[in-house]
Amino acid sequence: MTKINLSDRILSLPESATIQMTKKSRELKAQGKNIITLSIGEPDFDTPDIIKEAAINAIKSNITHYPPVAGFKEVRQAVADKLKRDNNLDYDYRQIIISNGAKQSLANTLFVLINKGDEVIIPAPYWVTYPALVQMSEGIPVFVKGHMKNDFKITPEQLENAITPKTKAIILNSPGNPTGSVYNKEEIEGLAVVLVKHPQITIISDEIYELILFEGKHFSIASIEELKERTVVVNGVSKGFAMTGWRIGYTASPVELAEAMNKWQSQYTSGASSISQMAALQAFKIDPSNDLTLKNMVNIFKERRDHLINLLSEIPGIKTNIPKGAFYLLPDVKSYLGKSFKNYKIENTEDLALYLLEQANVAVVPGNAFGAPGYVRISYATSAELIKEAVERMKKALEKLT
Repeated sequence: MTKINLSDRILSLPESATIQMTKKSRELKAQGKNIITLSIGEPDFDTPDIIKEAAINAIKSNITHYPPVAGFKEVRQAVADKLKRDNNLDYDYRQIIISNGAKQSLANTLFVLINKGDEVIIPAPYWVTYPALVQMSEGIPVFVKGHMKNDFKITPEQLENAITPKTKAIILNSPGNPTGSVYNKEEIEGLAVVLVKHPQITIISDEIYELILFEGKHFSIASIEELKERTVVVNGVSKGFAMTGWRIGYTASPVELAEAMNKWQSQYTSGASSISQMAALQAFKIDPSNDLTLKNMVNIFKERRDHLINLLSEIPGIKTNIPKGAFYLLPDVKSYLGKSFKNYKIENTEDLALYLLEQANVAVVPGNAFGAPGYVRISYATSAELIKEAVERMKKALEKLT
């Protein structure tokens, strides 16, 4: 049989740990196992009916042909209007690029910015795809570690110490994945003081969890006048509007960057789905400050967060903080490392996650994938009943480790 020689690029690229764990969970479910999945970062709510109707109307109106690469003008304008309404940010529609999900928006940004050897600062814990995208763009990820005692957020001093003459960009994520951490206005302004001194650095602000915020008001670093012209805002409809499968993300950036991303996307994927764009157009018209459907979803996530934290507090050795956004918890499970049960030896969180999957039928994601060894990520984007059952199973399985 002929062997295909794959590229060094793909061979050196890790598979997404969240997707990998979800895949394992689905395989076990297919075998008849009763798996509770706390690994996937997807709201368990359905897309609001008004948004689905917009997509149906688009099909009926034959909006089914190739869209412009950067997105329909009215969709790009709707994003600009949303940014003004919700964030008091002024953008022309030409500064908006619509892509196939926020993940592509991030990829577009890095691919048009980063040259070989450029450094990109990534606060840790981080979303698994950030370093992979930097690697694909031939850049060098530089990790700055946040600690649980500070809600996993980095300080201005840490940021200053990480900057070198090779630093080209920084990726900020608030509310964050995998921690749920939220940088408030004062904390972002503190980081901004440092970044203003280094004009060679482009700020990539991933705000995909903007609408899932439990207290306070979302503050974008693009609101800081001295930084707006070198900030790329990345967002989309997947999380806040329960539209993960529609695959619509966007960037708001300086015109020069937007034009570069348009050029890149024209050779890579072309435009995002015309039908999905029409659905997203309706989503962008929704004012989250007075939409009861969105408020209800956020309230339920907050209740689940509190429920999960209370349940985990009953398991010896597990430590948690109280995240203020998104739908993740990153508990400290270091006390279980070095323990064993039968043929299982728990040397790291990958071992622990596999043990919980096979012995408790509960899927979580090992923290190593997020730059957080000694932690696991739990998604509470599922019902309170399943969360309770999952934690009970975990507790029983963990009690067996000695």
